[in-house]
This record gives sequence, structure tokens and C-alpha cells, in this order.
Amino acid sequence: MATPTLTGLLKRVAGEFPNRRAVSVSGKLDLTHARLHEIIERAASRLVASGIKPGDVVALTFPNTVEFVIMFLAVIRARATAAPLNAAYTTEEFEFYLSDSESKLLLTQQEGHSSAQAAASKLTIPHATATFSGADSELNLSPSPTESDDPNLISQLINDPSDMALFLHTSGTTSRPKGVPLTQLNLASSVNNIKSVYKLTESDSTVIVLPLFHVHGLLAGLLSSLAAGAAVALPSAGRFSASTFWKDMATYNATWYTAVPTIHQIILDRHFSNPESVYPKLRFIRSCSASLAPAILARLEEAFNTPVLEAYAMTEATHLMCSNPLPEDGPHKAGSVGKPVGQEMAILNENGVIQDADVSGEVCLRGPNVTKGYKHNPEANKVAFQFGWFHTGDLGYFDSDGYLHLVGRIKELINRGGEKISPVEVDAVLLSHPDVAQAVAFGVPDDKYGEEINCAIIPRDGTDIDEEEVLRFCKKNLAAFKIPKKVFLTDSLPQTASGKIQRRIVSEHFLAQISTASVPKFGA
Repeated sequence: MATPTLTGLLKRVAGEFPNRRAVSVSGKLDLTHARLHEIIERAASRLVASGIKPGDVVALTFPNTVEFVIMFLAVIRARATAAPLNAAYTTEEFEFYLSDSESKLLLTQQEGHSSAQAAASKLTIPHATATFSGADSELNLSPSPTESDDPNLISQLINDPSDMALFLHTSGTTSRPKGVPLTQLNLASSVNNIKSVYKLTESDSTVIVLPLFHVHGLLAGLLSSLAAGAAVALPSAGRFSASTFWKDMATYNATWYTAVPTIHQIILDRHFSNPESVYPKLRFIRSCSASLAPAILARLEEAFNTPVLEAYAMTEATHLMCSNPLPEDGPHKAGSVGKPVGQEMAILNENGVIQDADVSGEVCLRGPNVTKGYKHNPEANKVAFQFGWFHTGDLGYFDSDGYLHLVGRIKELINRGGEKISPVEVDAVLLSHPDVAQAVAFGVPDDKYGEEINCAIIPRDGTDIDEEEVLRFCKKNLAAFKIPKKVFLTDSLPQTASGKIQRRIVSEHFLAQISTASVPKFGA
């Protein structure tokens, strides 16, 4: 078999399952795989006619709409590079991302996007809009291409595994966001890994709940489904809505969904406060992008009567690295992110020596899904690619069954007077309290110990849990040095657009509250 490309996989699916549903917009339209393929080919030819050349970067700022799906795949089909961007960015952030990616065109929905357009205008990057009115229509690009969009323009372009297809940025939790270029081969490898571990077929269907500018929703939700001949539904609002989620899941005969822990929490909370009369029977629920506490996993399984499979992924690996298996393929372990999928993985010490089972070290990997390196960032590449492996920056260990257990980020470990504390472990204990809906532990500066541990919790609706009860519970379930010094009770936690709660941001947020309240310094 020839080295795969994502576009090749999708073309094959359009031939094998031409009449099966591929993409729906809730209550508005349905596209089959064959029709979607035709529309993408036409849209790609229009991009070429408008001057987009192989290797050009095209930035896309859209909600989760059918226009985004079509244009994302059309950009890649034209051998250009798609750079999806979060619509919530400020003008200054757009300026950074458009500049760093060296974008040649900004694409938005018909309504436009003032912040993105202002940044593009400043950088003299042209702007175009994409509109799609119905299953029988073609996608309209405005301004229209000056040249004729002859279909032969695109038929002459052959996609190659080495084509740079996707350009994303890391979250920038510890530094400025790093540019991650991903090839057609990276995308195809990851999609095949996701399809294989979850046994996705043309009989599957899901509702997209995550933003498609992020690798989790894009790869695990959208592209893997399309490459399996399966179907996806986009909420009519263009984003996740708890009030319509189960209705869409039932309408489109969903067999699974994937989300971050924050969204699982929202779905659970709604279940407890406003349950559906009946829930669809799912093959599995998937959780990724942040640690899922065992207590939450158990509540999800009990509420929806289906296995919850936690996975481990990152942008540099084109999403999936590890996953717990489906029940027929082995046990799924709460607190573990499962086994490596389609790639080599090892736990290395600081000297690059592979560690035995149950010994912690840095999680490292290599495989066809892994980026070849960050863009224009030799220092980051020097750190990330050592001893022939890509270094994730995560600490973890393999148990005797080969399941990976993550301890935390190397830079997030809390060093309290020489005692290294994993905040993930404290999170799990906090979330096992029945009155705690969300929780995050984090380090704060301390004069005596260097760092001290604090935590923030969101109480479950209708409860009156207080700091004293949280500390009593922690004393019962944690070693003394791991007990938080202070508990913040709150109704929201700052998080990234993908729903990931970043400890550094949480720490800064609550420390700022303390300083403005003139509370004495911690440890004083």
C-alpha cells in the first residue's frame, strides 16, 4: 500500500460509501460522503483559481460550521496548509498567529470577523468569506476568483504524504506558543490510529462538541469519523450546547462522543439536574486533553451505562498517543490513559535511559504521527528531540500491564520543601468528594517551603461545602505534606478554549485575588 495521505483516505471513503451520511448541521442539512467530496474538489479548485499555491498557509476563523469543514479540507486538497484559529482571540493575538504562520489568506464565514480582519489588514493579508447555502449548492468564495475555477486545476494536483497540511500552535502553558507543522502523513497516521483503537466504521455517528480549531475535536471527532465512512453532526449554534446535546445525539443515532473533562462535567451536571427521559445506547464515551478524575469517570459510566475510555494526546503527535481499549480488547483502568496506539513510547530518565515498569520518568515517543519539529524554533527542537525520541514534558510510568499512568507536567510538579507533589493526585482526591463538581490543585510561592499547595473548587449545585470540610476530607485521604494550605471556593475556573484548565493560569488568577484583597502573603 502506498504511503497514505488524509485526502487519499477521504477520496477512497467517498467511493466506498458514497450514499452514507458524512456531515449534518443539526436540523438544516445533510451531506453524503460522495457529495462532500464533490464540494471539496470544487472549493479547492476555486482556491487554486484565486491564487493559492502548494505550501501557502491559509488561516481559517469559523465557528463549528459546514463552511469550516469544507474549506479546511479544500485547503489541504489544494496542497496548501490549513491554520485554524480561535475566534475568541484579540486583534493582537490574531496578529501574532497570522504572522507566525506566515498566512497568505484569511478565510471567515460571511459575517466576517472584525478582530481577525483588523490583524490581517495590518499585515496586508487578503480576506475572503465562504458561504454554503444547502446540500445541492456549491460553496461560494467571495471575492470570487479572477481566473476560471476549471476543475482540471485541481485534478492536476496530486497530494503527497510530505505536504504540510495543518499548522497549529501549542497551548503555551509555560512559554510563548510554539508553531507545530503537521503533514498529510501525520494526519493520515493519526486518523488510522484513532479508527483502529475505537473500531470506528461507517456504522458510527457522533456529535461534535469541541472546537474544530483544536486538534482534539478536529482529529478525534471530525477527521477520524470521515475517514472511517462514519458521520458527524454539528450543533446548529456552531458550538457545544448542553441543552441540545442529547437531542442531537438521539436524532443522529450517535454511537459515541469525545470531550474534555469540563464538558463531561457539564453533561453530568445537566443529567443530575434535568435528566433526559431516555439516553441513546453508546458504544463508548471518550475523554482526553486533561486528566479525568476516577470519581468523575465512575459517575459518567453509572449515569450513561457505557464504558468511559480516557486517552492521552498532544498537538505535536497529531493528537492521539495512548488510549484505554474498548471492553472487548481489554480492561479500561481509571486513573490510567491506557496503552500506546500506533507508535513507540518509552519512559526515559534525564540521561535518556529507558525505565522499567512502575518507575517514573519523562514520557517520550516516536512514530509517523509525530511532527518533525517546531517551526523556526531551534531551541525548542533541541530540548524536545533528544536521544532519538520526542519528549512530551509529561511525567509518568507504565504499570506491569503496559498501561501508562501520568503523574503530571515536569514544570507543574509542586516542590514543597523538597517534597515533589503531583497536582493530578490532589485533583483526584478533591473530585472524589461527592459535593465537589470541579477542582484543581496548584503551587504558589511560599517563603518557608519555596512552594505551597493551594486548590480551587466549584461546589456541586445545591451543596454548602466549605473550606473546613475540604481540608477535613484531604486530611483523611492525603499525606500531610500534600494537603492544600488554602482552598478557594468559586463558581468558575479559567480555562483554555479547548476546555483545558491550566494550573499556571489558575494560580495567577487566585493569587491576584489574594493580593487585591490585601491578605497576608502565603507562608508569612
